[in-house]
Amino acid sequence: MRVATGLSVLVLGAGGIGHAVVSSLEDGIGRVDPFKDMKNRPQGGHGTNLLLVGTDGRDTITKAEKKKYRLGGAPCHCTDTIMLVHLSADRRRASVVSLPRDSYAEMPAHTDRTTGKRHESHPVKLNAAYAEGGPTLTVRTVENMTKVKIDHYLEVDFTSFMKTVDAVGGVKICTARPMKDSYTGLDLPAGTHELDGGQALQYVRSRHVDVASDLGRMERQQKFMAALIKQATSSGVLLNPVKFQQVATSALGSVRADKGFGTQQMLALGKAMKGFGPASSEFASVPVGDPSFPVKGIGSTVRWDTEKAEELFRALREDKPLAPSKPEPTAAGPEKPPATVVDVAPKQVRVQVYNGTPKDGLGRTVDAALRATGFATSEAPLNGEVRDLERTLVEYDPRWDRSAKSLATALPGSELKAVKDQGPQMRVTVGSDFTKVRQVRAESRQTGEFSTVRGDEVVCP
Repeated sequence: MRVATGLSVLVLGAGGIGHAVVSSLEDGIGRVDPFKDMKNRPQGGHGTNLLLVGTDGRDTITKAEKKKYRLGGAPCHCTDTIMLVHLSADRRRASVVSLPRDSYAEMPAHTDRTTGKRHESHPVKLNAAYAEGGPTLTVRTVENMTKVKIDHYLEVDFTSFMKTVDAVGGVKICTARPMKDSYTGLDLPAGTHELDGGQALQYVRSRHVDVASDLGRMERQQKFMAALIKQATSSGVLLNPVKFQQVATSALGSVRADKGFGTQQMLALGKAMKGFGPASSEFASVPVGDPSFPVKGIGSTVRWDTEKAEELFRALREDKPLAPSKPEPTAAGPEKPPATVVDVAPKQVRVQVYNGTPKDGLGRTVDAALRATGFATSEAPLNGEVRDLERTLVEYDPRWDRSAKSLATALPGSELKAVKDQGPQMRVTVGSDFTKVRQVRAESRQTGEFSTVRGDEVVCP
């Protein structure tokens, strides 16, 4: 993800900045040869595939930063984040697929880069490929697992990520519920936040925010990448040669890339993707069959769903989009305001509506409106015991307080009341203050067979 940060800024701006600036930046890129002596590689397809690797390198981070952002642990010299990015042949789409770092992998036979010892093929977690064989073994392992030919390799550490975010002026993130992780120090209340480089690093590294662990972290990384693209393309950074050079220098300060990704390639990509923005990107994660697959001597690993994963990677090889097509715009009419993001998906919230006023049919109106925005209503509204209620009331069991808050968001001005042992169903009694049902949606809007989200669907409105 951190590599993609630098790449996004570089690729998006290269076409508009010019050869001289990009050529001067190329000297700052460390060069590696991840394709050395590789044989029996997958057949190339349409478009361009980049393996983006973020390592846990922190050698240049100050003591104060390590303390503030909880970076004091010893690095494992392995890959902290792995993403496969496919740029379509027409350069109108970027498909980003997150590969869980704990994925169960079969390591190809190789010579250990540290000990020089020859190893036969053996099972490992995917991120261990870098520790045993560096970029070359990482590329070989990913190609073996995905059957996707990697055209370019880019690698970045913590320092470059933080500097890049600061250079673009920070990134805006919206969260529907508080996020706290004692391991990284992340502490964000619900709402909208402007994250600087250090805070952004905490956000994308946190694994203990919820029970989803690494899989939840990948969703946040994808959301952050979309927000970064929006910031880079809307802030004017890419149109200002001086500012662009500052951002790109920060991004490339710790980057390592294959020898074939040079000035000409950067300029060609930049020119072709000049109109790129959040809506041009789509994000998916490898379909998982078993998120806790035990392997002797290794521990718990993430086992992919073999059939679904093959379908996903086939789509990349065939240069097909992962997200379903957007519906055609409807006939002229007032544009709907963007839906408010809530913590719990409306479809997971059961609701019984009561009419607390003398107004005939109000219960049916509210039931239908709540159902239209996704709530699982009973579709059989009832008359309330009280028929002169002034303020709409949402009664809920304290065990389902997150669901209640999502429902209350859809009913502006409503009152929340905890009722012990009420059960999972919410009880809404409509008062005379009712004006409308606000459109709401879950934080994640994954759609299609690959649970894909578009960049413009996950950034702040």
